[in-house]
Amino acid sequence: MRIGLGFDTHAFAPGRDLILGGVAIPYEQGLMGHSDADVLAHAVSDALLGAANLGDIGQHFPDTDPAYRGADSLALLARCMKMVRQQGWELENVDAVVIAQVPKLAPYRLQMQQNMARAMGVAQQCVSVKATTTERLGFCGRAEGIAAQAVCLLKRKE
Repeated sequence: MRIGLGFDTHAFAPGRDLILGGVAIPYEQGLMGHSDADVLAHAVSDALLGAANLGDIGQHFPDTDPAYRGADSLALLARCMKMVRQQGWELENVDAVVIAQVPKLAPYRLQMQQNMARAMGVAQQCVSVKATTTERLGFCGRAEGIAAQAVCLLKRKE
């Protein structure tokens, strides 16, 4: 078995959609980034790649490559899962937390789990998504951006 850890953060930016776990969240700003800036999908992707010792998403999908401008991060997550499987690993579970003072995310957690499970080709029960605030501390607490952390457990395919 292998454990992977992922982390991502993006600043808020006006004029963009806020996408988390593939869900468009109604909010006045989105997140700045080369792709759709889905911090949750990025953190999970990095956890998968890290557990399989395959580097990180920046290595595979660099923000200097115009091919990934506006990219759907769930599609990138699916590609990461494919790379992991090609190395002989299968996902046991992933546990993720979105760190955001605003907006409130509880109503969207289930859909985030469903979207990411579908992208990775696993049962929804294998994907946990939580949300927390920082009690107004730090850049997330000042509503300057959103961060996400994820941990995953891989096992060898039987």
